[in-house]
Amino acid sequence: MTAKNAAARLFAFGLALLWAGSCWAAYPDHPVKVIVPFAPGGPTDVMARLLAQKLSERFNQQFYVENHPGAGGNIGMLMVARATPDGYTILVASSSYTVNPSLYAGKPFDPYKDFEPVTLAAAAPNVLSVHPSVAAKSVKELIGLIAANPGKYSIANAGIGTTPQLAAELFKLSFKLDATSIPFNGAGPAIQSTIANQTPIVFSSMPPAAPQVKGGYLRALAVTATKRSAALPDVPTMAEAGAEGEESETMQGVLVPAGTPRDIVELLNREIVKAMALPDVQAKCADLGFDIVADTPAQFAVYIKNDVEKWDKLIHDAKIPQIQ
Repeated sequence: MTAKNAAARLFAFGLALLWAGSCWAAYPDHPVKVIVPFAPGGPTDVMARLLAQKLSERFNQQFYVENHPGAGGNIGMLMVARATPDGYTILVASSSYTVNPSLYAGKPFDPYKDFEPVTLAAAAPNVLSVHPSVAAKSVKELIGLIAANPGKYSIANAGIGTTPQLAAELFKLSFKLDATSIPFNGAGPAIQSTIANQTPIVFSSMPPAAPQVKGGYLRALAVTATKRSAALPDVPTMAEAGAEGEESETMQGVLVPAGTPRDIVELLNREIVKAMALPDVQAKCADLGFDIVADTPAQFAVYIKNDVEKWDKLIHDAKIPQIQ
């Protein structure tokens, strides 16, 4: 290779790097859609709006939330899976992302091939609450109340495929309870139904429940975690309340369509991790009951694999029928 040819190739390579760098630096140059596959007011919606606000401030570009509830989150998740992989459509998902491939017949999406993990922003325990008029003041009393009145009580949850729904089914199976599970399109509607005493019992994620418990609109009986939540420190764990083996949590993960450029994935990861470390974000998450994780894409991928396997085993062991 002549010196002239080498110089030409080096110049061309430099131009390519400059072009790639300028394209990367331009992201985002127009508004970014953040899809939440549940109704407004639930934990995933809360997390998405918190992140959208911080990303909008960081990039001086609008990150806006759209809620697309239905089919246990499948509608919104499939919208993202089919979106152009250019970084302008982002999914904030709950644990239905890792549950639905086992819960739904036909596997609505592939959690490994249809998306790129960005980060597990946070996770929250679920909480068992009742309307204040319910006589039970503890988990054991609630079990006794339902057992003594078969078919009378209904239990609200955030929707088919959510961990609150599975937590409710596990609770019924563990104690052989005859109660009707009522799925809603998100934690917000489920909690409002219990506040209105239409469904006197509710399993939900901590973030939307904590303010209602503190306000006296709900009575929390237990959290489904191995330790108490800082959001409701006086509420016992299920194990402390005499119901062992009932642990579950709801993740809050950020993903993008498969094929999204690696530079954009890594950029989003860095900025979300920075946002989760901000004092006001940490304070907000602690108040709501989110445990901050903010890991790498690779670490989140491992979490996804482990969670898919865990819920698949639970669905099988608890003999929960697949949804056709």
